[in-house]
Amino acid sequence: MAAQPPEWVKDAVFYQIFPDRFAKSLAVPKPDNLEPWASPPTTYGFKGGDLIGVAEHLDYLEALGVTAIYFNPIFQSTANHRYHTHDFFLVDPILGGNEAFRELLDAAHARGLRIVIDGVFNHASRGFYYFNHLLENGPASPFIDWFFVLDKWPINAYDLTRPPGYAAWWGLHALPKFNTNTPAVREYLWRVAEFWIRFGADGWRLDVPNEINDDAFWRTFRTRVKTENPDAYIVGEIWHEAGRWLQGDMFDGVMNYLFTRAIVGFVVGANAEPHLLQGIGYGPVPVLDAAEFAHQVEVLLTLYPPEITMTQLNLLGSHDTPRILSIANQDVSAVRLAALLLMTFPGAPCIYYGDEIGMLGGKDPGNRSAFPWQSEAAWNHALLDEFKYLIAVRREYPALRRGEFKILYAQDPLFAFARRLANQTLIVAVNVGRRRQPLPLPVTDRLGLPEGTRLHNLLAPRDRPYEVVGGQIATLALGPRAGAVLVVDAG
Repeated sequence: MAAQPPEWVKDAVFYQIFPDRFAKSLAVPKPDNLEPWASPPTTYGFKGGDLIGVAEHLDYLEALGVTAIYFNPIFQSTANHRYHTHDFFLVDPILGGNEAFRELLDAAHARGLRIVIDGVFNHASRGFYYFNHLLENGPASPFIDWFFVLDKWPINAYDLTRPPGYAAWWGLHALPKFNTNTPAVREYLWRVAEFWIRFGADGWRLDVPNEINDDAFWRTFRTRVKTENPDAYIVGEIWHEAGRWLQGDMFDGVMNYLFTRAIVGFVVGANAEPHLLQGIGYGPVPVLDAAEFAHQVEVLLTLYPPEITMTQLNLLGSHDTPRILSIANQDVSAVRLAALLLMTFPGAPCIYYGDEIGMLGGKDPGNRSAFPWQSEAAWNHALLDEFKYLIAVRREYPALRRGEFKILYAQDPLFAFARRLANQTLIVAVNVGRRRQPLPLPVTDRLGLPEGTRLHNLLAPRDRPYEVVGGQIATLALGPRAGAVLVVDAG
């Protein structure tokens, strides 16, 4: 089957929001026992963020330049992360309920912003009606086949000194795994998927979809979703090579953690905080020189069909990883270089809320702090401006979103590549070293740029234009921990 992901994703810049921690509104009633907004996050505490709070900050997101929001789970749950779903048809009342989601969708869509929501279909919670039915009625429950009961009755759901009496995600008592072999379970989950797309959501991010090891389930899931909205984006949380799911009959893309690992290994490298590197996928992130990074990039860009490569969700971090600035030992130059690569590579870039202002945080729960709206003086405004400008450059030049990709140079500490589309050519180069470095780029042989071609650097627009002399860009050099985006002058 030919891959046909939504066209809009190729042009999108995503922003990931952890709903409890982004913004809260006075318009949404709150329970009393909330943690102070600015206090360090805890495993069980709630800050009280809500969806109306997000709607009230759409000006900020629009000014940043994002065009789509990916939300961590929003459905009713007793966990602050809401991966313990109680009711898949109700938005959590602390977030404002279904009415708040309706208001947010309408406000976002009026601005041209898309909304992708998190679907946790592998497991539910102990408070989920059908599982609670088991706890109350034991083997007499008519929903006994909705889960994998393993133990004698009554099943153990709360004694953490003993294993749960049922299959559970990573053996966690709070997360009973669905038995998706049961037709009623399959139909229930497909109806959930349809309902929220019909409600107005623009796609699904699927939590641990590889743990529903059933291609027929996901093929039908895609059919049901795409019947409601052919432009809906389906993106899976798969941390490794995902070709099985990206043939055009299941997902449109995956969270591209392979990209994350490569970027961190090259841009941050040996300067990384060692214990935090364990938090990006399986095993430690290797330090990469330019040649090794180039090899990994070439592999990544040939894993999937070109149309699918353009709709991968590229990211520098998420709620499941330490924050990029913390990994980089607070080296802002590393984040700037990583952001440059994020915004110029094939695939849809995704910013984890607050990374653009330099928020810090290690592993969960430290990576889930509340956005400091009341402390703008503490923001890294220079970094924020850099993100805004890079997003604007990406949106201005179609070659950065849809163009072919060609590596031009990869010798430590320099890496350079070209993006080309029709008559538009851009060259992106980075120097991850600590000294200024000349960069000899063979642009005539590799790109066919004739002698005398003039280029200017979008990251230093006041600099004099460069010129192709002897097959190379004359006098091109990069400062320490710096990058350039060169565009061929029109005419």
